Amino acid sequence: MNLSILFSEQYRKIARDGLWDNNVVLTQNLALCPLLAVTGTATNGLGMGLATMVVMVASNAAVSASRHLIPSEIRIPIFVLLIAALVTLVDIFLNAWMHELHKVLGLFIPLIVTNCVILGRAEAFASKQPVMPSMWDGLMMGVGFTAAMVVLGAMREISSAGTLFANASVLLGESFRFLETTLIPEYKGFLLMALPPGGFIMLGFMVALKRLLDRKAAAKITEPIITDAIVLEEGA
Repeated sequence: MNLSILFSEQYRKIARDGLWDNNVVLTQNLALCPLLAVTGTATNGLGMGLATMVVMVASNAAVSASRHLIPSEIRIPIFVLLIAALVTLVDIFLNAWMHELHKVLGLFIPLIVTNCVILGRAEAFASKQPVMPSMWDGLMMGVGFTAAMVVLGAMREISSAGTLFANASVLLGESFRFLETTLIPEYKGFLLMALPPGGFIMLGFMVALKRLLDRKAAAKITEPIITDAIVLEEGA
């Protein structure tokens, strides 16, 4: 594959949509069930986000490769079957190689099948595009989702326990031990942030921050245009 294609306008737009402009969590407000349920720690958010990203990339590739073979009348059930097969493989892999993480994530791994983000990208993008752009779309949407999971999990973990990526070596393997950090020694904890209401509160802060940054960015773009228009009117 020619890597220079990743810097083309099409691929840069796909990347920006997945990471920021059309972020699964912060803009579309989708996949909130696993987001709020498993992000008690940044480690859990990272594990769930990576599992979802793998399924999203693989499902987009499978749907795109077979898009001309699938009758439009039954495309949705077939998409669900493809996603279910991929989720089953990921579930088996996690159970075999990351059993502790598998126990923590529990039922939410099989529930990736019903994640409307994966089915939505398969229907809206992969079923209409070639394989490579579809895989790139799945990767960028997955990275954006994983980033939101990790940030939310980190915010909740720090405020509830004073740690960051606790038990990363246990859940993800010894190679992730370097992530384990105690930011606030002898911290007594804030239980609310570890519970679902804490997830809603932190998610609200994240969405508000994104919208604030978007408004500031839009204001910077429109300000020179307004200034130029005023100068033209004065010149006329």
